[in-house]
Amino acid sequence: MDSSRLLRTSAVALAAIGLFGSGCSVEGTAPAGAASAAVSPVTPVSAEEIKALRTYYGQRLDWRPCGVPDFECATMKAPLDYAKPDGEQVKLAVSRIKATGPGRRIGSLLVNPGGPGGSAITYLQGYAGIGYPAPVRARYDLVAIDPRGVARSEPVVCLDGPQMDAYTQVDQTPDDSGETDRLAASYKTFAQGCEKRSGKVLPHVSTVETARDMDVLRQVLGDEKLTYVGASYGTLLGATYAELFPSRSGRLVLDGAIDPSLPTAELNRGQTAGFETAFRAFAADCVKQPACPLGTKSTADAAKRLKAFFARLDAEPVPTGQSRPLGESLATTGVIAAMYDDSAWPQLREALTQAMAGDGAALLALADSYYERESDGAYSNLMFANAAVNCLDQPPAFTSPAEVAQAVPSFEKASEVFGEGLAWASLNCANWPVKATGTAHRIEAKGAAPIVVVGTTRDPATPYAWAEALASQLDSGTLLTYDGDGHTAYGRGSACVDTAINTYLLDGKVPPAGKRCR
Repeated sequence: MDSSRLLRTSAVALAAIGLFGSGCSVEGTAPAGAASAAVSPVTPVSAEEIKALRTYYGQRLDWRPCGVPDFECATMKAPLDYAKPDGEQVKLAVSRIKATGPGRRIGSLLVNPGGPGGSAITYLQGYAGIGYPAPVRARYDLVAIDPRGVARSEPVVCLDGPQMDAYTQVDQTPDDSGETDRLAASYKTFAQGCEKRSGKVLPHVSTVETARDMDVLRQVLGDEKLTYVGASYGTLLGATYAELFPSRSGRLVLDGAIDPSLPTAELNRGQTAGFETAFRAFAADCVKQPACPLGTKSTADAAKRLKAFFARLDAEPVPTGQSRPLGESLATTGVIAAMYDDSAWPQLREALTQAMAGDGAALLALADSYYERESDGAYSNLMFANAAVNCLDQPPAFTSPAEVAQAVPSFEKASEVFGEGLAWASLNCANWPVKATGTAHRIEAKGAAPIVVVGTTRDPATPYAWAEALASQLDSGTLLTYDGDGHTAYGRGSACVDTAINTYLLDGKVPPAGKRCR
């Protein structure tokens, strides 16, 4: 995998893993988010509310060099609590790279890689600002803001490095009451750590609040309407913006969509099914290779072999050359990490081959990339912010181990390989110290300009049915389909997808109804 692709995978795809700790599902034949879901309880922000924020909307950004050639950085202020505009503030990091030309500058294009918890600035400086199609970079200033609670913007912190090492190794397929208690206790310790270290910001990192920050930024940048490309969780952020500010929504691209109408447990089951779909695609490719570590018979046989390997690691982890052996939890994470981008499949085959021979170092490295763990043992705040946002946006999927145990069969039906572990991962919000402020609901965003929703047919993290659902909910939604593998579609090698999105961003022309790309 080349370095630019790796940067993109880390910033976008691996950020999206956030969902899998607190919600996702597509079962049956009806589209996810069918008509039974409640219409949005969120109303557009009023002129009176915006007037009360005139100090923020009228601020000027002090742009300065930020150590990366051609990029500038600034700090934007926003209220900690939008219900108290005269109260405490948060400082949010912003970065941009100006339009390169040639051609008339259209305005600003805000980008978000997903998560929640992914650093938009890292994504901008490491990929989008230099890797987005040249015609788009020529006409737009590309801009990113790290959402509140993320990376450079009042980051949520929960555990230190050694504590995170312990947390990521906890057995997520408990075999007895003792292991169940230890898993539940690990989630509780994580939540308590977040409250202890980040108690002030923890109640104010919701998607709604971040969407409101985006509108302040739009005004500060001097744009009449928001132009935006959001991937994975960034699609929920973009759809929420359209819900709150329909008249200020310009050209919005929502790539790798989330269905906002699904409650957390359904989201988690759906994502579990998505990982199974991606694994089956990987396995179908692997068994055709001359040295597939999962055999050469069939995808079903490959799934059984991988599950058996995980069971062996549960009983006896293999060495990695570090103080952390490769057990079932880290191995599962490493495999899941490689599901986000089919260009990582050769790396996964080699890592599995080595691990099955007794050397877990390569599979551990994949797991570390998923968690954004550095070689010195430090972690980014990705997983902390991820939980903080997810646990605030919706009530917990499950509130007790007994509820999880009851749900395990439905998760295993969604995925033979990953089902049990992802069911237990859905317990992570059970003891969250802040009550959820949001609920699942349909987003229609009536009055918004045309919005392009992009869905990949074998997306592991955001199943294609979710893109179908969001496009159908949005009053002005248009679905663009990519028939392929991996997470998200824009900039991943499909000239058809890139041309359709570029045309929309540059000319405002939405793809024709039913447009499919390969």
